[in-house]
Amino acid sequence: MTVFLGTVGLLAVWDKSDQWHEAAEAASLRMAAAHADVVTTTFVLLECGNAAARRAYRAAVGRLRQHLEQGGWLIVPAVADWREAWTAYECGEAGSAGIVDHVSFVVMRRLGISTAFTNDQHFRAAGFELLF
Repeated sequence: MTVFLGTVGLLAVWDKSDQWHEAAEAASLRMAAAHADVVTTTFVLLECGNAAARRAYRAAVGRLRQHLEQGGWLIVPAVADWREAWTAYECGEAGSAGIVDHVSFVVMRRLGISTAFTNDQHFRAAGFELLF
C-alpha cells in the first residue's frame, strides 16, 4: 500500500501540542507496521517548511525531505498536474480546498494512490481515504 503524506498529518505527528497528534502518531505506527510506502509532493513539503520555520521540529522537515528524495518518493508535480489543479481550484471542487490540496489530489490520482495520511476533510471530499 502507498500512502500520500499530507501537510495536516505531518504537522500533527511533529507537533506534540497539535490537537490531532495522538491520532496522527497512532496512524503513523500503523503505517510503519504495515510497511506502507509513502510519497508526497514538493508543494506539501513547502507548506510544512513554512509552518515549521520557527518551531522545534523544523529539522524534521529537512530530514524527511532528504529521506524522500533519496528514496525517490518526493514527487515534483508536472505542469499538467499544476494546470489540472488550478482548474479544480477555480471551480471550488472538494469543499473549496486550497491549491496545494488540489495539486495533491491530482498527483494522487495520477499515481493511483487512494489513501492519505491526514484527517483533512478536503481529501475525503475529493474521494480519498483518510488514515485518521
